[in-house]
Parts: sequence; structure tokens; C-alpha cells
Amino acid sequence: MVIRRILAPRIDFGGLRRELDLPTEFPPPALVEAEEAAGVAPPELDRTDLPLVTIDPPTSRDLDQAVCLARRAGGGYRVHYAIADVVPFVRPGGALEAETWRRGQTIYLPDGKVPLHPTVLSEGAASLLPDVVRPAVLWTIDLDADGAITEVDVRRARVRSRAKLDYAGVQADVDAGTVPEPVALLPEIGALLVERGLDRGAVNLPLPEQEIEPHGDGWRLVLRPPRLIEDYNAQISLLTGMAAAGIMLAGRIGLLRTMPAPRPDAVERLRVAAAGLGVDWPADLAVGRMLAAVDPADPRGAAFLDQAAELMRGAGYTAFDGDVPDDPGHGGVAAPYAHVTAPLRRLADRYATEVCLALHAGEPVPDWLRAALPKMPELMTSTDRVASAADRGAIDLVEAVLLRDRVGEEFDAAVVDVDAPPKPPASTGDGGNAGRKVRRPAGRIAIDEPPVRARCEGELPLGERIRVRLVAADPATRKVLFERA
Repeated sequence: MVIRRILAPRIDFGGLRRELDLPTEFPPPALVEAEEAAGVAPPELDRTDLPLVTIDPPTSRDLDQAVCLARRAGGGYRVHYAIADVVPFVRPGGALEAETWRRGQTIYLPDGKVPLHPTVLSEGAASLLPDVVRPAVLWTIDLDADGAITEVDVRRARVRSRAKLDYAGVQADVDAGTVPEPVALLPEIGALLVERGLDRGAVNLPLPEQEIEPHGDGWRLVLRPPRLIEDYNAQISLLTGMAAAGIMLAGRIGLLRTMPAPRPDAVERLRVAAAGLGVDWPADLAVGRMLAAVDPADPRGAAFLDQAAELMRGAGYTAFDGDVPDDPGHGGVAAPYAHVTAPLRRLADRYATEVCLALHAGEPVPDWLRAALPKMPELMTSTDRVASAADRGAIDLVEAVLLRDRVGEEFDAAVVDVDAPPKPPASTGDGGNAGRKVRRPAGRIAIDEPPVRARCEGELPLGERIRVRLVAADPATRKVLFERA
């Protein structure tokens, strides 16, 4: 795995925070409620015997999930997945609940996050930190030898994580064959669930991620390919989300994470793009398996994956009560799916989880919960846009700062996307189009060092390597522009 890093000086992200109107403090009444709630007693059911561990980035303290995996007698597997239980800490109708509705989800910026909950809860009393007893929603999911769900149980319990692991460490353990016992089966189960997903038609884009890391007095822009262990760990979350969706659909009430399946015409356009890029796509190979086989480090592969992003449009939330949605599926998962595994960081998970708990216990869904569900899709869609803008804005700013003193320099680049040619203006027959500005051909390129993706003007051959010249890098507007050299 190749990780590319480049150093950027100290950067003030305050302008981006103000532009997005991100909250700076919690209102005093919400803080008081959080501090008072921090002493809530854990549930009576004691499952501190389970050897649960968390797997998160090294600096994370808002730990939503803890897992332990085991083989079942006679074959198959048992997945124990403990999720932070937030509802006991947030009183319905209170000031803290109102503030979490205003925020919607945790927004991450390089200089610090804007948390959904006060840190006394999100990094303290509600977080599944190691070696402390915590309230949790414990999912127990039994799988057969092929990875199919055979039984699901969900209930509140007190748990105790044994260790806080991180992705790099677990991946190193996997490579060395020394994975800690609670997650020793993660590569086996994860690979099995990946294969089941591909059989269903699941679609995933294995693109390297641009990340911003602190480094001394400045920042590093990092391009990091995904680790296998991250995909396997995500499979446990996806498994739980599918189990939750099944419970809610059977109970005819809930909140799903939905996305249309890739449209046949979009898949066909992608096949045409593959042919143009010289990417071999066998006629009988499903789109999900094709994407999984592509090397994102190859310029043509990177361009192909960039084109495939068009398949992953239209994600949202669907609330229902009584009538099951006509299309309850998620095209990326290729199954009905719900967000339930990150309630410390995402508001929707708290409410979807509470629906599952009530339905599984055979109890009525509380009125406050029923009233909240129809409002959730619009709120989460809005805060998803803010989170995306924060993430993209921070990367754009770092890229512009990195390059501001290099205007006029040339770089090697790979062409990952090309704009569709503009439609010719309709002729008026009287010269009315004279003087109209003609848009230059352009697209997006990825340069190697620093690992930047940006707009580039000029005739661009998709999937080819070219030389480009930097013509603008403005931190004030967060704009970077290249032209073909």
C-alpha cells in the first residue's frame, strides 16, 4: 500500500466554519442536561463477559461500535455488535434533543470536529471506551456457513470493551497472522460478506481517499488507498444495517437509508467508457465485480472509477409508517439497509435503533418516535450536504495553500474525467449567437505530488497521462486550476 503525503503550513479553517454556519458551542441548557445525564445507570442485562473491542482511527474517542466474533457449534458464525446507546442520555423534548436536531450529525474538520453531542457524552459517558462499563444496544446476529443471517437479537445491555484497536494495527496483525482473538474471524467473515454482497449486485468504489492530517505546526494532505480490514469492518456495520432494515420492514415502520439501483443506461454508458479507456470488461461480469477488480492506482483505472461515481446517485432517507416503501433498497448495498451503527455521530441512527428495539421486543413504538420519523429525511439530507461541503471545502483549501506559490509550474497528471461537450446553441437565423462565449474543453486531473485533484482546461484524453501547468491557486476562494501544457 502506497501512501503519499505532502506538508502544508498552518491553515485557519475558521472561514470555512463561518461560511457553513457551524455552531461553536452548545447552549448552556443542553450542556446542563448532558452533564446531568452522564451519570445514567447502565441497563440491568449484564454482558460485560463479552470480549468486545473497538476498531477506529487512533485519535478517535467517540467510539460507537464494539465487536466480537465467534464460530457457532455445528457451523456458521455469531456476531456480537455493541452500539453506543444514546437515548438514555437524551431526554425527548429537552434542550439537548433540540440541539442535536439542529446539528444533525458530527461535522469533521482538520482543526477539530463539531460534535453532534457534548463531549461529556460523545467522548465520555456514552462512548464505548476501553475498560469501563457502558450502556449499549447489543446486536447478536447468527450467520450460517455461507454468511446468510439465520437469527437476529437486539436489546439493551451493559458492556465493557477490552481494547481500543486501530485500523493500521489490525491490518498489520492480519498480515502477520496475529489478529486479536475477538476479531480473529474478521478477515474470514468480512471476505464472506463481501462475496455475498457482490453476488447480490452490491456496488462499491475502491477509490483512494484524500485526508488531511495534523503534522507539527501544519497539515499533511494524504492520499491513502483503503485497507482491506476497513472494508471487512464495514461489512459488520452493513450486516447490522440490513438486519435492522429487515426488522423495520416486517414491523411496517422505520427509517431506511435508500438509493436507487444503478440504471441500466448508466451501466451501459460506463461500459462504453471502459471500452474507450481500454479497460477490459467481460460481457458476463457484473458491474460490482468489475469495479472491485479495477486498480485505482492505474490512471485508466482511476478514470474508470471516477466515471462509475455516476452510478451512486440519489442516496437519501425514507421514513415509513404503515405502508412499506415501493423501493426500500439501497443500490450500493443491493438490499434494504438502515443506519443504526453510529448514533454518537449521526442523529438518524438513534431513532432507527429505537424503532428496532421496540419492534423486536413486541412493544408499541413510542409516540415521540413516530412523530420524529417523517421529519428525519429532510433533516439528514440537509446535514449530509453540510458534511460534504465541509469535507470538500477543507481539502480544497489545503490544496490551494499547497500550490499557491507554484503557479506557472508544470506537473505530471492523469486525466480522470472530461466534461461533456457543450450543446451547440440553437441558431436564431439572425446572428443572435454572435459574440456568445464558447466554453473551453475541460475536465479533472489528478497530479502525483502533491496528491491533488483539480479542474484542468484544454483537450484532455480520458485515462491518459499528460503534462499540465498550474494557472491559479487561490486560498481565499479555495480554487485551483490547471491547463494542459
